[in-house]
Amino acid sequence: MEAKILPAGETCLFVDFGEVIDLAVNGRVQSLARALEERPFRGMKELVPTYRSLSIYFDPLTVDLPALRTRLGDELAKPFAAERAGRREVRVPVLFCGECGPDLGEVAAHTGLTEDEVVKRYCDSPLYCYMNGFTPGFPYLGGMDPALTTPRLKTPRELIPANSVAIGGAQAGAYSIASPGGWRIIGRVPYDLYDPRRDPAVAITSGLWVKFYPVTAARYAEIQEQIKSSEYRIEYAEREASA
Repeated sequence: MEAKILPAGETCLFVDFGEVIDLAVNGRVQSLARALEERPFRGMKELVPTYRSLSIYFDPLTVDLPALRTRLGDELAKPFAAERAGRREVRVPVLFCGECGPDLGEVAAHTGLTEDEVVKRYCDSPLYCYMNGFTPGFPYLGGMDPALTTPRLKTPRELIPANSVAIGGAQAGAYSIASPGGWRIIGRVPYDLYDPRRDPAVAITSGLWVKFYPVTAARYAEIQEQIKSSEYRIEYAEREASA
């Protein structure tokens, strides 16, 4: 489907890439967002990518709207190289046990797997962050092993601890701040997935591949101490071409 450029009030243009949710469509979303980030137009304020669209916010008193529409048309007309989309990866340590993963046993029971198998399949899944939403920095992750699909809680919890990793139906995700929620909690990350004092403030942003990996309670505590002394760095890297 050809992308559509649509008005969304006086301060936003909405670029719609179609009705399908898949990597190719989201790759086009991320590609346009990167092009605008690398060469911002006068009056640009914010870009909000979703599964299949990009909202472009601007100052209506500053922007040259006809020129912006022309620019967007030119960007959309460029050949899209899918292999260049989503090449960055973040490796995220997780403690999958005890109070950090209160629903791990229920996920195992529902899927017919052992808890160790649930953790292995979760960590082996080629997870991709399609978008952030719900709360600041909450990543919606596609690509989870279908065998892990588990329905959400019938009654959502009133408060889920920040940095909890979760399963919601066929999706993976992570609670970047403490909030209510109904996803199944299976582990916790030792650092803040959202920290407005950090650059980047959001650890898992749209367009990133995500590789969760298990750590022991001792390593979890060690990372937390390293964070306090500013010794720990979030693990970003270029994704291997064969991945």
